[in-house]
Amino acid sequence: MNTLPTSSYKYYQKLHPLSLLAQLTSRRVNGCLQVFNGSASWSIYLEDGKLIYASYSVDPQERLTRHWHALNLHQDIASVQALFMGGGNQPNIADYQAICALVNQGQIDGDQAAKLIEEMAKEVLQAFLQLKEGSYEFSQAQTLSELPKFCHLDLRSLVEHCQKQQSANRRESATQIANPISEEISQNKSQEATIKVALQSETTANISSTDNSHIPVKDSQSRTSKNLYTIVCIDDSPTVLKSIKSFLDDKTFSVIMISDPVKALMQILRCKPDLILLDVEMPNLDGYELCSLLRRHSAFKNIPIVMVTGRSGFVDRAKAKLVRSSGYLTKPFTQSDLLKIVFKNIN
Repeated sequence: MNTLPTSSYKYYQKLHPLSLLAQLTSRRVNGCLQVFNGSASWSIYLEDGKLIYASYSVDPQERLTRHWHALNLHQDIASVQALFMGGGNQPNIADYQAICALVNQGQIDGDQAAKLIEEMAKEVLQAFLQLKEGSYEFSQAQTLSELPKFCHLDLRSLVEHCQKQQSANRRESATQIANPISEEISQNKSQEATIKVALQSETTANISSTDNSHIPVKDSQSRTSKNLYTIVCIDDSPTVLKSIKSFLDDKTFSVIMISDPVKALMQILRCKPDLILLDVEMPNLDGYELCSLLRRHSAFKNIPIVMVTGRSGFVDRAKAKLVRSSGYLTKPFTQSDLLKIVFKNIN
């Protein structure tokens, strides 16, 4: 029987959750996949490639209690709390041990235990599939070997369910975003003419990372202001946001950093940026979806939107064109790379 290659513990390497799960299924492995991202961990236990249990280190007791109530299991939940308080429980399988104990006590039967494990696994995998970086290790040691097994779940079906749920959540987020933007635009139609700022057509093709002598200016009235250009950066990585801000001279640029596109879109509308730098890979609403949404409204029809991503393949660039992005900046980038793409699009 084939086994999954074991990764060394190297934090913040790129992870591909779907690929890992596909290997687990196709190779019909026995063991536990453990994944870490610095702040949390996931444990996925399998027999013959089937999932028998999955756990997530964040609030396992709360998760078990919540799904207990969701399944209308009316037995005394206080016993669950007591089980988690017991000193003999292993942290990464405490909720599974609690379920086994509940079955042994006769509070739930095997079918109810299986349904509880399935619903909890969907939530655990939902979070797991959104991972972008971390480390993993696969071990054939069966921590659950001495415990009863209540189900053998098909990973493909679980992943398909999670992907459908993610798509539904994204559509809901897009709807929530679109409605307030439309309302804001209708209230500010008289101001739309001022959103397009007249920029001087000075050439900036040979901008270097240290030479700002070629920086163009807007018009004579704008020269008296502290910042010539407003740049909005949307990225869920604080490191990337700080890098962009440090690369752009604060005497020339007003940099607005946004880490949550769903909550901050109204801010984008009000600040009327000269350029938007938009990360592609973000939770809840990815960059392509957000760019497409912005382009549907006249307020953002002509504002340059540059996609910022670690992906540089043909398909990704084609997606960027389909959503009418203005440019493409590949991570990692230098100050020179950033300045060139910025001035190429604000002129």
